[in-house]
Amino acid sequence: MHTATSAPSEHMPCGTRQIVHTFPGQGDFAVSPLVRAVREHVPVRTAVAATFAEVDRAGAEFEIPPLGPALLSERPPTGRDLAHGPVGSSQLALFGASMAVHRALCGVGLRADRLVAVSFGEIAALTAAGVFEVADGARIACRLAQCLSSCEGGMTLLAGGESSARSLLREVGSPHLVIACVNDPEETVLSGPVPLLERVEQAAADAGVQTARLKLPFLSHHPSLSQAADTFAAAVREVPHHPARLPVHSAVLGRAYTASDDFAAGLSACLTDPVRLPDVLDGAAVSASPLFLEAGTGSALTHSTRRALGPGRAEAHAPLATPDFPWDDEATRRRWRAGDTQKPHLPRS
Repeated sequence: MHTATSAPSEHMPCGTRQIVHTFPGQGDFAVSPLVRAVREHVPVRTAVAATFAEVDRAGAEFEIPPLGPALLSERPPTGRDLAHGPVGSSQLALFGASMAVHRALCGVGLRADRLVAVSFGEIAALTAAGVFEVADGARIACRLAQCLSSCEGGMTLLAGGESSARSLLREVGSPHLVIACVNDPEETVLSGPVPLLERVEQAAADAGVQTARLKLPFLSHHPSLSQAADTFAAAVREVPHHPARLPVHSAVLGRAYTASDDFAAGLSACLTDPVRLPDVLDGAAVSASPLFLEAGTGSALTHSTRRALGPGRAEAHAPLATPDFPWDDEATRRRWRAGDTQKPHLPRS
């Protein structure tokens, strides 16, 4: 059984703020913010080069052309290029991007005390915690992509809370349409066959609820995927693992991994079980005014963190989606580490 270690000590040095790195799922991944940061900030460029050197060794086993040199080139791939590449190209790029942002943050002194993982982000979060080597985490990401390639369906974002989503589900009246993710009090994701998503989107429009179809050619967090989950779990169990160096809070498990947990079962549950993010964020915010930093290329998880925890509970930023993130400003980063919330902060990305 793949197991995690017990959580490290809760105690941090006096005057040091708790920092949490958050790892998003696949619904908010874009290449352009990563490319921009690579060109503008040495810490990001260095982390991308080092991370993808490890990631690409694993990608070659799945016939995915090297991503690192392409991302660092004058003509980097677009998200569409990745989507039309070999199976696993997009997932490998997201995994590598998340690991690179995490490493870049650590490199400039914003090292994490805890990690929060959402869906696909659990692979990178567990890798960041030292459970998997980077190349092995990349292999797991590619194995998941292979499993998802046969999971026909889609996912729709609702600009409404869980109660609103359940009302729409009752109106459509099909057990094959389920709540996949409760992101925050104002945002829920549904998963199911595309024809049913079209029906619920129309019902939402009639009710004045905004929707957006996620740009993912598969469904996830759906109970029908138990066979795919079993296949994925078997693949994860073939990968070596190590004790976790940091607590990893899973939005699917609803808590942090513990010493008795099976990593393979936890990761495979991301295919069948829903995400419930607010309670997990609350559990990760164990100190006063923690700093949440998104280890991805978007900002959706950061917005959910702010809404779920509420004003004054925590500060949250999305480094790659924030043009003025202080990659090169040690004075600001020092204030952040010290928990100085009286100084001016970045605009809310």
